[in-house]
Amino acid sequence: MSGNYSFRVFLLILVCISLSFNSCKKEVQTIKHSDVIFKKEGDLVIVKKTSDSTKIGLDIEIADNDYEIQTGLMYRTSMKSNQGMLFIFDDSRERFFYMKNTKIPLDLIYINENKHIVSFQKNAKPYDESSLPSELPAKYVLEINAGLVDVWHLNIGDSIYYSN
Repeated sequence: MSGNYSFRVFLLILVCISLSFNSCKKEVQTIKHSDVIFKKEGDLVIVKKTSDSTKIGLDIEIADNDYEIQTGLMYRTSMKSNQGMLFIFDDSRERFFYMKNTKIPLDLIYINENKHIVSFQKNAKPYDESSLPSELPAKYVLEINAGLVDVWHLNIGDSIYYSN
């Protein structure tokens, strides 16, 4: 009986100690994503297939490693119309993007290994995690502000070149 009593006292002491630790004031930690600032890493030109003289120039950030490709334009609150992000992959295959944690609407331009536009996903909605497939093999993906594909009258077959 005394062993059982001692065990109960021991448990009671443990519970009291546990409660006293839990009742201490806890600091609330929050993670804030500060505004991510555009960092120009290169220049990109879109050339219209119908006229080599029609060119659109952009300042670009380049995403060419796993972290940059996974993060993309997440947490950005804005981007100028002459800016974009160019994703560069090691191979050419169907690509699937989504808008997780992306605050601004985007147009996605899928580009093959010959640097010709093969498809678009226009007006991708912020925070939407639906798949945005390329439908054809792509080695590059260019993200720009939503609506610019139509404003610039881009077409399948238009091409790009870039330097960094």
